[in-house]
Amino acid sequence: MADELIFHGGPVFTGAGAPLEQHAVVVRDGRIVAVVPETSVALPAFADAERVDLGGALLSPGFQDAHIHPVGGGIELLQCNLTEAEDAAQTAELIRAYAEANPEEEWILGGGWGMDHFPGGNPPRGILDEAAGGRPVLLQSRDHHSTWASTAAIERAGITADTPDPDDGRIVREPDGYPAGTFHEGAGDLFAAVRPATSDDLAYQGLLRAQDELIALGITGWQDAMVGADSGGIADPLAAYERAAADGRLLVHVVGAQWWRRDGGIDQVERMAERRERAAAAHPDRRIDLGTTKIMVDGVAENQTAAMLTPYRDDAGHDTCNHGLSFIEPERLREYVTALDASGQQVHMHALGDRAVREALDALQVAHDANGDTDGRHHLAHLQVVAADDVPRFAELGAVANIQALWATHEDQLDELTLPFLQEGQVDRQYPFGDLARDGVRFAAGSDWPVSTADPLAAIHVAVNRAYPGSEHPPLGGEHQRLDLETALAAYTSGSAYVNRRDDDTGSIREGCLANLVVISPDPFRIPADDLHLTRVTSTWIEGRRVYTAPEPAASEPVAPERTASADDRQES
Repeated sequence: MADELIFHGGPVFTGAGAPLEQHAVVVRDGRIVAVVPETSVALPAFADAERVDLGGALLSPGFQDAHIHPVGGGIELLQCNLTEAEDAAQTAELIRAYAEANPEEEWILGGGWGMDHFPGGNPPRGILDEAAGGRPVLLQSRDHHSTWASTAAIERAGITADTPDPDDGRIVREPDGYPAGTFHEGAGDLFAAVRPATSDDLAYQGLLRAQDELIALGITGWQDAMVGADSGGIADPLAAYERAAADGRLLVHVVGAQWWRRDGGIDQVERMAERRERAAAAHPDRRIDLGTTKIMVDGVAENQTAAMLTPYRDDAGHDTCNHGLSFIEPERLREYVTALDASGQQVHMHALGDRAVREALDALQVAHDANGDTDGRHHLAHLQVVAADDVPRFAELGAVANIQALWATHEDQLDELTLPFLQEGQVDRQYPFGDLARDGVRFAAGSDWPVSTADPLAAIHVAVNRAYPGSEHPPLGGEHQRLDLETALAAYTSGSAYVNRRDDDTGSIREGCLANLVVISPDPFRIPADDLHLTRVTSTWIEGRRVYTAPEPAASEPVAPERTASADDRQES
């Protein structure tokens, strides 16, 4: 391949605003050296350059996912993967087929089941007992906030009717108190002592598989939202990243958000800062960065653990005493965030309910009052419900809204397991992206994969339409909560680069930036908003090297492949 490339023949989205027309992008030795009118590249000075004709497709900065779990996602693809199931019967059949195909596995592990496929979002142990022939089974829900266990797994863990619910979780029980099979939030940790650990080699293979999947979607960098801790039997992914970097196989740049242990204390701050400095010394190219800390402020709304200002209702519409869970006491949260900010750590907070959002913003306010402007680039992820009074506080505090736009639509899990149990009118506060945009809030974007598809173009479709393709529902929260295409695309490029502290050399198409690029066809700016889901990535480039080329569709195939996850895919860990 030539050392010099010229991309021409299509519009150029630079990372903000409307695309440039009739411009060419010149790349030399892996970096962008010029963005010039197309007429300029006909000059003799560019005679030896390799030319990439976009054919009318859009050239964009490579996507960056600001909240993702790639190693776990890759491992799930290699285990019992339930993400393709459309109902309980298909879920059971996939488990049965996996068990029959893997008779040597003592435990059946994996995930991807949908809460909306089972009454109350709680699958029973009996389905697993029958499908797996009595073997121990542990399967994570799509949102990774619930664990489904077989009777054999429950027995091996020593869980009985007398086992109390942990402070940060709930055991779904049968009438006599015995576990029914579903364990929400921290209750899933009751299996930690018996669940088989993930081998180092499986974690490594999971990372490589994930990287292939994500590069094919145009993703050239990401923030791993859980580094430095084990979760659901998956070991700390940092070793897999380090191995891939040493082997020269880590193509993307990775920010690892170090996991804040809820049962730990303030001494974690010093350890995280030390780990950050060691990573910086080991990776001067910033291929791996550990300058972020991830804090879970609350749970999720569908199992009623998201922290809410108002109480959840029961299935008869009556108020309960449940306001969800704050995993960290607000006073401690303010202390921790202030210390992390002072140490130079960015804080990445899972804040889904409106009380959690307020507690997170309160913590940032205390940190700012104590430390001044530290350029922390702190961000709040998910933001399912945000009180109107708290929207302006994001811009005031410099807090970034890290959105998972694919979820901002009416779908079964929201309409059946969440909205009926929230207060009247809270449908209008779901994912209020438009309100945030009007108040000048900076956006980043992520997928939370494997909770939902990692496809940025699928998420952008929902961000712009507030509905999944073919939906007959009105836009969730009203049309005023839609984002324009420029804003949604910027969130996945320059916005996430800003959060990842890589805006100096990625996330934009400008002189000096790395040539991390993606080609999108058809040009999303030239088609109706309803058709955005038909766009696809045709090639991905990292540091000026083509690392993915989409196969040509057969004549009978649609322009774009179907998305890999249905509209009911949602939340995270």
